[in-house]
Amino acid sequence: MAVDLPITLRKGKAKAILESSVDSALLAIEIYNKPRTAFRSEGYIAMMVIAWTKLFHAYFQATIGDRYYHKHSNGRFKTKDGEKLAWELSACVRKYGDLSEAVKMNLKFFIQLRNKIEHRHINKKEVDVAIFGECQSFLFNYENFLIKLFGDGYALHESLVFALQLSHIRSGQQVLANKSALAKDVQNVKKFIDDYRNSLSEEVFNAPEFSIKLLAMPRVSNTARGDLAIDFVPLSQLSQEDMETFDQVTALIKDKKVKVEGSNVGKLKPGGVCEAVNEKLVNEVITTTHHGWIVRVFNVRPKGNADDPFETDTRFCHYDEPHDDYLYNDAWVDFLVSLFQDGKLSLDQIRAVRFSQGEIGLEPDDYM
Repeated sequence: MAVDLPITLRKGKAKAILESSVDSALLAIEIYNKPRTAFRSEGYIAMMVIAWTKLFHAYFQATIGDRYYHKHSNGRFKTKDGEKLAWELSACVRKYGDLSEAVKMNLKFFIQLRNKIEHRHINKKEVDVAIFGECQSFLFNYENFLIKLFGDGYALHESLVFALQLSHIRSGQQVLANKSALAKDVQNVKKFIDDYRNSLSEEVFNAPEFSIKLLAMPRVSNTARGDLAIDFVPLSQLSQEDMETFDQVTALIKDKKVKVEGSNVGKLKPGGVCEAVNEKLVNEVITTTHHGWIVRVFNVRPKGNADDPFETDTRFCHYDEPHDDYLYNDAWVDFLVSLFQDGKLSLDQIRAVRFSQGEIGLEPDDYM
């Protein structure tokens, strides 16, 4: 339905949810900017995910009412600990729909990274440095979306500060932190970050909505005493001469983003699909056996003895000829998550279709 934006809230549940969202964002900023915060990335990401989720919930409460909850196939609400199970952030993004690709990819990045950081024992400082640009965009996007939905009165006017750098004094703790960068868990997280960035198009990767890129340069002459030590200037406001100078400097000092051609990058085997889906589900757990049923029911790939093994539903699956097996993509994971979270089909229903109709499949489009 069409909604006039921004929405005016005076009192009630939507306003309470929105105020909780803003409080979560402000707490995220406070956590990030405290100099002695031990779990900066974890705390900031966790609170910003809550802030984004509650922001969507406030919007849905104001526009569609109390209907942003997962349901079983029989129409009853799913519950957890006696409470109705509300749409999580990934579901909110899908339901809202009207976000730019760069904003969506920034959100997806933090939803996935949160799980990786929370389940690993690493020195978080290395991660803090690696994702500062994405963290800044995570906040800017939130504030822009907040203002778009509910008006300028909710603007945060906050930002993340730079940490002061001690370049010459190295303590024993810093040396140990550098050594920990070689730990397997840190390397796994860094590999995820690199792989995710390399999977993006140039347009999305370079968009400030995905990651803010900053260049800090000291002013060594002609500097007025009242000038700010750091000044943020949008690239669009630079002159052509300044842009040319900027390009020359960044060509010399920036880390080069190298794209390496690879085979089956980002593709998943059935076990990987099940793991990715189960991370996002609450009341359902699927196994590779269940996955085999679902694949047959929706006919996303042919039988093992098919004359043409390449006859797959290429939206979700493709045949890997060198290894003679089938691989699946993120769209297939999202489809399965939506299938179960929204109560469109249950495992019992899928099993019944599988054994009653054999290889006769259902149409994925009917469940999207």
